[in-house]
Amino acid sequence: MSMPSYPQQPNADQGQYGAQYGAPEPARSNGFAVTALVLGLLACLFFWTIAGGLLLGLLALVFGILGTLRARQGRAPRKGMAIAGTVLGALGLIGSVIVLIFAVNVANSDSFKNLEDCLQNAGSQAEEDRCAEDFGEGLFK
Repeated sequence: MSMPSYPQQPNADQGQYGAQYGAPEPARSNGFAVTALVLGLLACLFFWTIAGGLLLGLLALVFGILGTLRARQGRAPRKGMAIAGTVLGALGLIGSVIVLIFAVNVANSDSFKNLEDCLQNAGSQAEEDRCAEDFGEGLFK
């Protein structure tokens, strides 16, 4: 009578992955892509704070470009994430530039100069409120 054959178990010296398989490749990451995406999202959220949008948008662009280059060279994954961070950073940067242009135009307008004069000559809170109302009405006409 013959003994039933069972599959052979790996030896202790073969390790967890067996002799025919090498050790698993370490996971590669693309920190530039992740950083670009996070900074791009923050730039889009805080574009109205001019400094936040300009600074965060510019940093997202730089990290996104670096992450895309690393992914294109095959040294890192997540090329799509790097591109998304670059695009979001650019949008935040553009939004901040638009807000900055609008703010400069308002600050240099005749309506704003009239507001400053009105507030300097106002003697009470009611007069200051009226100055602000007149400025708001003149701004959107």
